Amino acid sequence: MEGSIVERYTRVAMLLHWSVALLIFVNVTLGWGVGLLADDWVRPAINLHKSIGLTVLALVVLRILWRLTHRPPPLPAGYPRLERMAAHGAHALLYVVILGLPVSGYLHDSAFSQAARHPLTLFGLIEIPRLPAFMALDATTKTHVHAFWFGVHVWLGYVLYVLLGLHVAGALKHQLVDRTPELRRMFS
Repeated sequence: MEGSIVERYTRVAMLLHWSVALLIFVNVTLGWGVGLLADDWVRPAINLHKSIGLTVLALVVLRILWRLTHRPPPLPAGYPRLERMAAHGAHALLYVVILGLPVSGYLHDSAFSQAARHPLTLFGLIEIPRLPAFMALDATTKTHVHAFWFGVHVWLGYVLYVLLGLHVAGALKHQLVDRTPELRRMFS
């Protein structure tokens, strides 16, 4: 395979891919690390986590629109059918989970009992309205709704870790074991 032509993703697709990957890494770090922060840093870290989540949501929507209008390069012909199906399935699940995380985060934030004291803003610049139906819930129901969507958010995070692990392992397997230039498809 050395010296063969490698079909690459477009620069826009690469930029969106790596931007989302970096923001997810930062958000996972914030999510796990917030409990280690001094009290004064907790609220700013949570606000940053929410802003990054909303940004990821927007970038993933852009990435999906880009992908619908710009065909990705085909998988190399030598990949077995099962690996092709697994790759397509994993990508589809990644999109679902990466969309589901900010949506579930937004839903659980909309049912936050202290929402009125902590407006949801995008990097402190643009206020994002919460769902009025969730804001109008009685306190007990709101607590249950908040807990439910937080649980969904956490479990989607665990699914994301597994899918990202499989995604990276697959790319490394093709690059290092199969000796196909897989990583060059996503680097310029």
